Amino acid sequence: MDYDRQNPAFYALLVALIFMAVGPIVLMFSNSFKLDVDIIGGTLGLIFLPTIQNYETALCDVLWYEPKHLDFCALKFGGAFVNSLIIALVSTALTLIIGCMAAYALVRFRFMGRDTASLTTLMVRMVPPAVLLVPVFGLWNNEFCISKKFWLGELIRDTFGGRGDVCLAGTHSGIILIYVAMNLPFVIWILQSFIVQVPRSLEEAARVDGAGPFQVFFQIVLPLIKPGLAAAAIFTFRIAWNEYLLASALSDRDTKTV
Repeated sequence: MDYDRQNPAFYALLVALIFMAVGPIVLMFSNSFKLDVDIIGGTLGLIFLPTIQNYETALCDVLWYEPKHLDFCALKFGGAFVNSLIIALVSTALTLIIGCMAAYALVRFRFMGRDTASLTTLMVRMVPPAVLLVPVFGLWNNEFCISKKFWLGELIRDTFGGRGDVCLAGTHSGIILIYVAMNLPFVIWILQSFIVQVPRSLEEAARVDGAGPFQVFFQIVLPLIKPGLAAAAIFTFRIAWNEYLLASALSDRDTKTV
């Protein structure tokens, strides 16, 4: 069989698949520079006058100037995008920091109930977010609050404004905490499989050379599980970015996410 000359049908199929994958992205990008009348005009729209009005409308709350075609900035996409980025990045960082230490402890240390704790963390991840909505909403609005009569609550209210007690509901911290709690079992589970593959002899050799527990963990173990940390970070960030139900219930107009 001649492998140097492929069947033309193969290249035709390859081009069709590439067009099906890239075509919608190119169409969406080109439509973002069109007016509504150009999009629904019925023509192919290959010839049009590009405009950034759609971007000005979406980002009107973060622009340094006021778009001429807008009388009122109804959309708050810019602020919501920044909130989503802050919440996703901070929750991902906290989840990785806590998760890698917890995974190392479950793998390397021997203590009563280690297997039970490892299995329980994975079972907690199976709880759907909708089940957590009502209890978390009640706790964040009633229990985890700082009284406005307390000096710290009074200081926060004087600095950031508002009335009533200072609660986790409607804050970045409240959403970040629930995201960390949701994603932590998954991070622990995925990092355990990477830490198990690290030879104990490397840690023992580092201890013989005088390295302490933290030096062994940060200088020996963490560099060897970088692929696992990268995979856990990608999945955690994606989950935190795409989550909508809890974010919509626990946020207010200043902390609303995309």
